[in-house]
Amino acid sequence: MEHTPTIRSKIETELKQRGYSFSSFSKISGINRGTFSAMLNSNPPKPISVRQMDLITKALGYPEGWLYELYIDECFYEGKGHWKRIKPFLLRCMELGRKDCIQKVLWRLTEDLSYVSTIFELAEELHKGGKIEEAVPFYECVIENERYYHSERLAISQYRLFCHSLNTDFDNNHQAAIKFAPFRRNLPVNYQLDALLMLANTYLQLQKFEKVMTYTEELKILATNVYKQYASKKVNNNKIKELDTERHLIVYLGQSYLLQGSALERQGLYKEALETIPYYYNLTYLVPNDKIGRLEALKFQMWAKANLLHIKILMGDQASIPFYVELIKNNPSEILHGLLTIVKSANAFNFSIEDILILFSDQINGFRKLSGDISYYPLDFNMLNYSRFFLELSRYYFNKGSYTEAIDSMLISLKASSQLNDKTYYIKSITLLFEKYKDHSTEEQRLEYEKVIKTVENNIRQMTS
Repeated sequence: MEHTPTIRSKIETELKQRGYSFSSFSKISGINRGTFSAMLNSNPPKPISVRQMDLITKALGYPEGWLYELYIDECFYEGKGHWKRIKPFLLRCMELGRKDCIQKVLWRLTEDLSYVSTIFELAEELHKGGKIEEAVPFYECVIENERYYHSERLAISQYRLFCHSLNTDFDNNHQAAIKFAPFRRNLPVNYQLDALLMLANTYLQLQKFEKVMTYTEELKILATNVYKQYASKKVNNNKIKELDTERHLIVYLGQSYLLQGSALERQGLYKEALETIPYYYNLTYLVPNDKIGRLEALKFQMWAKANLLHIKILMGDQASIPFYVELIKNNPSEILHGLLTIVKSANAFNFSIEDILILFSDQINGFRKLSGDISYYPLDFNMLNYSRFFLELSRYYFNKGSYTEAIDSMLISLKASSQLNDKTYYIKSITLLFEKYKDHSTEEQRLEYEKVIKTVENNIRQMTS
């Protein structure tokens, strides 16, 4: 039977082969001679800390992390987990990228499910310290081992992973939302507000409007109730503990109405969308003495004015266009979305917008680069608007018979959609458009089209494999 080496037997072998005594090795490692002797010779032996293990490793000339696999047993001396050794070891493994050791430690720890709460606390500590990626395996461990389905820490762990997993891939975001949504009501109120807003935004991008209405209605009710509680406490001069939310409380109330309006507008329900605007136009009365809240309310007032013009233009009101153009000129972050509105209306009602395209030609040329930092909106939102804008611009040029410009715009839309893995709508629309007009394309445009389509197909294969 082969003898399994221990961490101490490996160290002793190294010392013998190199001719070190405890005294001489103590000098080069920086570990007290008596302490080092107690680690190897005492009965029971003195535990080795991860710092001491690193000093030994360095003194022997081995790379960082040497014997970490064997050190795991040191963390579970006599079969019992010792958190004072485990936590520093896990933190050190994170620094060295030793995910294998982290997983082994977590597997050993969760043989005793009472450690789930400790693992969750460490995950939260890492998350609050900005170590979002490093916290992921600990939240995953909590999810796998939490005994109570309705527990708050399970809901928070699911929420953390949901936030972390969102990216520019629509299919990924859809699956993440489906997985997280059942846990939203078990979150503390502050996290519920952020989670509902995130779910609503995710489903708006996916164009699943029933889901948007569901989550915005929940958000509206929750934010209203929280406001009522705060107002009641202020009237009674009670001390108010501020909610630890990512945004000011007024943002959640305003966004619930704004997102409902966006969902209605994207379904072509323009009159119903108009009815939501007054609810977020004037929110300043809710925050009369709150400087930050008032600034947020003024943002909603600007968006309400823009959306009023936006919807009127989509309904064919060309008289509103000059006012809308002036508004987006003064708010550069809104130019892409504003131009999308104008081009979409021009296509629907067959009017010319050449003067506007010339006015914003520099911005449109910049949009062709598909940069993510054109506004305060997140990358996936900007990429979606790129896709929608250049698709509408392509249709506009096709209607004019400007085929080269039309196909160039269509290819840019296809590139943006491929980055979103948006195979459900825009890519289908773009491919149908290209097939319709491909006889007007140049050889270079056809080659570019085939190149982007191959990228899309590879993305789909990777998602389904």
